[in-house]
Amino acid sequence: MIKTLVIAPHPDDEVLGCGGALLRRKAEGAELCWLIVTDIKEEKGWPAKRVQERQAEIAKISNEIGFDRVVNLKLPPTELDALPMAQVVSEFSKVFKEFAPTEVFVPHRGDVHTDHRVVFDAAAACSKWFRYPTVKRVLAYETLSETDFGLIRTETFSPNYFIDVTEYLERKLELLSIYKSELGDPPFPRSIDIVRAQAKVRGAAAGYLAAEAFELLRTRE
Repeated sequence: MIKTLVIAPHPDDEVLGCGGALLRRKAEGAELCWLIVTDIKEEKGWPAKRVQERQAEIAKISNEIGFDRVVNLKLPPTELDALPMAQVVSEFSKVFKEFAPTEVFVPHRGDVHTDHRVVFDAAAACSKWFRYPTVKRVLAYETLSETDFGLIRTETFSPNYFIDVTEYLERKLELLSIYKSELGDPPFPRSIDIVRAQAKVRGAAAGYLAAEAFELLRTRE
């Protein structure tokens, strides 16, 4: 059985990057785990109402996608690069060992947000076969407003793995609407129209009506 782990630096990355793939995996009988790395807190200056809304969003997304397990590390957003990497890797390692994923979705290393880069590096440290032997496939997803804004040309997103999400695109967009505070109107990247357009373009590259694109980083068969 496929055991899929998706690592989201922030809630909404999982839907933006691979919401369709997650819905498809669930329909195919996979076991799903959602690792949320950061969380907003009142002591960090966030309004209590917004904190409560975020928790409600997470609960709703978990239920709607059908995650079998949700782990929230509740680390400070925009501050991951200030934490010791060993600490982040240690937290990731616990999840990898307990859930024992066969497939892992991670943010792209070239994303402009430093949280995404730290998450990628920590996940990479947990992909060594001799320490985490269950991991068979590692895929990097693209996140609108992050992946497409990276300026390091040697780290641009180069998709080589496409998942047909034609049957799941509209459902993905419904899920994305749960994160209403993160959305805007076109040409803002995180908008329903742009996400739909991205899926159509990725689909055209692979012969589908709609697809999500990934970089296949490692596979073992």
